[in-house]
Amino acid sequence: MSTGREPEDGAAKGRRPARRAPSPQERRRDPERTRARILEAAIEEFSAKGYAGARVSDIAARAGVNQQLIAYYFDGKQGLYREIGRRWRTYEAETIPGDLDLAELIKRYVRTSSDPLHGARLLAWEGLSDTGEDEEEGQERHARLQQEVEAIRVRQRAGEIDERFDPAALLLIGMSAASALAVYPQLARGLFGADADAPELVEHYAEQLARLLARSGPG
Repeated sequence: MSTGREPEDGAAKGRRPARRAPSPQERRRDPERTRARILEAAIEEFSAKGYAGARVSDIAARAGVNQQLIAYYFDGKQGLYREIGRRWRTYEAETIPGDLDLAELIKRYVRTSSDPLHGARLLAWEGLSDTGEDEEEGQERHARLQQEVEAIRVRQRAGEIDERFDPAALLLIGMSAASALAVYPQLARGLFGADADAPELVEHYAEQLARLLARSGPG
């Protein structure tokens, strides 16, 4: 994932903010639990404000940790954001394997995208503030997307999806639709009379989208 980068105060003046090592008391804390709290707080802040609007101080306050621990564990805001992306890709590979049938694949994407801890709104913020990607990030994302396009082509050759569909277009449609509850919670409330993250609504919407996209099969 990539967005425009807003420098921290020190960087804005052409210097890197001084980094303080955590105190002995901070070091004795469970590091994995601390990292998890920081990541959860960061997802909430980035989801609410985007990369540019989120502040390291607010993330630290939400996580209940010293701000210096973010630099210590993640090398700052940008490293923290990249770690969220890496964690999502690992989770996706484990939870949504490519050999699922199409309907179940769609349902799992809806359920995952509707979970605020999995960052569908981060992807929306990236699109709204798109300023391009650095070369490494762009190549990595391009490679992942092309793998997913090829996976749709495999399903088309197997007769699961109608070959008349452009696989790239179908992938974008599916990704956008699966994220709709997270990206448009106000529309979901107006349409369904329920909060977008209500479990019953998530399951209902997942079922409806799976039925709709299943019509992309031959026939």
